[in-house]
Amino acid sequence: MAEITQPHIATIEDDGRRYNVSLRIVNDGIEFVGRLWFADESWDDLGIPDRGQFPGRTKDDCLALARRMTPDELVRRHKRALAEKRKFHGLRRATDEVLSKIRYLNQLAISMRAGLLDVDGAAQEIELTQRQLHTLIDRLATYAGVED
Repeated sequence: MAEITQPHIATIEDDGRRYNVSLRIVNDGIEFVGRLWFADESWDDLGIPDRGQFPGRTKDDCLALARRMTPDELVRRHKRALAEKRKFHGLRRATDEVLSKIRYLNQLAISMRAGLLDVDGAAQEIELTQRQLHTLIDRLATYAGVED
């Protein structure tokens, strides 16, 4: 597991509220990558991320790039992060469930091919999982475009 650090960058004001801005930095195996996070001072949550990235050879390279941003640039990044905040939670849950079923289906097939599961029993479970996937996919349209 990669080590993650999240040093404080600045504090900004937007729409009458104060936000702590930090830079979450992780090594992705090739380089260090930082992303801004905005957390409302009055809340005890992690905040919301900006999609922009600050790549560097070192953590300090990422920090230097982020610290060069002006308060106005940080406010614009915050507004973008708010605009892109996930709104379609039902669709996300349904999508996660579909992905979970696909992973399960793959594990069944791998285990069956490796001789860890009875072929007939695994085939029945694979068929059941496929039917469940079709049912989930048929319901996706009911979640699409619905904010919650």
